[in-house]
Amino acid sequence: MIIEIIPVGSLQSNCYVLAAKDKSEAVIIDPGEEENKIRKVLEKHNLRTAAVVNTHGHYDHIACDDNFGVPIYAHAEDVALLKDPQLNMSNFLGLSFRVKSEVHSLKDKETLKVGSIELEVIHTPGHTPGGICLLLKAPENKVLFSGDSLFYRSIGRTDFPGASEEQLISSIKERLLKLPDETVVYPGHGGQTTIGYERKHNSFLA
Repeated sequence: MIIEIIPVGSLQSNCYVLAAKDKSEAVIIDPGEEENKIRKVLEKHNLRTAAVVNTHGHYDHIACDDNFGVPIYAHAEDVALLKDPQLNMSNFLGLSFRVKSEVHSLKDKETLKVGSIELEVIHTPGHTPGGICLLLKAPENKVLFSGDSLFYRSIGRTDFPGASEEQLISSIKERLLKLPDETVVYPGHGGQTTIGYERKHNSFLA
């Protein structure tokens, strides 16, 4: 299993490249800027990009969505963010970014299958209305891509329009903390952690 972490852009958002093995189909999670860095990882493993999945619709996670010529996926409640510079926060950076490609909507508990990769959608609203986490079911399991919902000893920001700290904490407690303690968490920013560690040490979840 290939899981490559690529911090991109001024906000150092974590983009992830997933593939079962070299010379296979790849899923890109949150390609937010620095396309060249992402392509170098694809080339290193001789991967064919098959899908882009966004954990949510903020600019720093979607800026390169159009650049790979593959289907783009986001939760139904965040599709509007990908198309609106005010909602995706790009206008705050003096930009006016919209994803031009068609965006395919995902729903809670849906399983996205790309080659031998299977990702289960877990809706965790609070940072954005359609924020999701992606639970890897195959070819390995006990791996969670948490977007900007859950971080190492922290949670996503909730001071944006449409955000809610109460809703986000509820999402994490009800949906994520039910996962096994050994589940490895790959967040949208910063270093990885585990569900068990966050259960014990994340003061936001006390």
